[in-house]
Amino acid sequence: MTHDTTLPARRLDDADVRVLLLENIHADGRDFLRGKGYQVETRDGALGEDELIEAIQGVHLLGIRSTTYITPKVLEAAPDLLAVGAFCIGTNQIDLAATSRAGIAVFNAPYSNTRSVVELAIAEIISLARRLHEKSTDMHRGVWNKSAAGSHEIRGRTLGIIGYGNIGSQLSVVAEALGLKVIFFDIDDKLALGNAKRCSTIEELLAEADVVSLHVDGRPGNAGFFGEEQFAAMKPRALFLNLSRGIAVDTAALRQRLESGEIAGAALDVFPVEPKRQGDPFASELQGIPNVILTPHVGGSTEEAQQDIGRFVASKLRSYAAFGGTSLSVNFPEMNLPADPDKHRVAYVHENAPGVLARINTLLGEHHVNIEGQQLSTRGELGYAVTDVASDPGPAVLAALAALPETIRVRELS
Repeated sequence: MTHDTTLPARRLDDADVRVLLLENIHADGRDFLRGKGYQVETRDGALGEDELIEAIQGVHLLGIRSTTYITPKVLEAAPDLLAVGAFCIGTNQIDLAATSRAGIAVFNAPYSNTRSVVELAIAEIISLARRLHEKSTDMHRGVWNKSAAGSHEIRGRTLGIIGYGNIGSQLSVVAEALGLKVIFFDIDDKLALGNAKRCSTIEELLAEADVVSLHVDGRPGNAGFFGEEQFAAMKPRALFLNLSRGIAVDTAALRQRLESGEIAGAALDVFPVEPKRQGDPFASELQGIPNVILTPHVGGSTEEAQQDIGRFVASKLRSYAAFGGTSLSVNFPEMNLPADPDKHRVAYVHENAPGVLARINTLLGEHHVNIEGQQLSTRGELGYAVTDVASDPGPAVLAALAALPETIRVRELS
């Protein structure tokens, strides 16, 4: 692992910490951080790379959602940045390898909006099965169409869930309570909940499912994951939902199957290219097709979910900035570190190499620094050591730690 030459950071007073929150992050997150004395700037929309490079100067904590991309170029221009908070589930918009190399911790909200996404999926399954979107559109046009043709109950139908993670597994439980039979496929060995049945292949699932709901992550390997071959394998007149990642679905292939009637309806909440700001124009080849529900990436956009996400991620950013805690970090070794106002704390991010802890302790001993507590954790190529000492270590000790060959970043906390 290569590392930057970040200079040792003296302790930041709360009033010195600068925070930038983008993409309409819930006010509770902003208010929490301001309540800790931090300087918080908010912006409504996402920022492109050049805009972000300009805005991030002097920023210590950055909050984004799904449309702002954290690239190596951005990180190179942000030497003060300590942590990035993704106020959402996904982190594919963040170059995690580059953040690790720069010693920047990344946090997300893996659970906070799960229920909201599940409820939207259930609502869309029922809406598609009953063709409610079409009937509502007809009514707005002044057309009274009371026919039951093409409308079905979901009870007794089979729901096939592709991706049985936090969202997929909870969808399984709620769907079963509504009378759906649930089958699922996941590349990992996941425990089936309730009466759900695991399928050994996607093809097995597609042949049986009346409704297919996609819940995969945004890793590059999932681009084009669901295309012509998978749509062709679906049960005739099945329904299709994608509330996961826009890049995962070939929308041109989906349009063809919808127009031919082979797929009876679809609901999509995510798209390969999405507008960056509220009110920006949107275009999709799926517009104008009957029994297709298009929503603007609102799966987790409920007041409850966004409030929970705002509080959760903001608290993680605060914990890392103030105490060095990395619990549930996406890229850092996990360490739960409570505050200890009677100690001085040194956080040391480094390459995971043999003998690092011994070198740290030897150096501290040479500077007559008494160690009162110490934790070390590693994750892949990254190591994280936190040392509590009795007195202020001083700039000479920080500089000596920074000069060690394995150093990525060192900073003094409380």
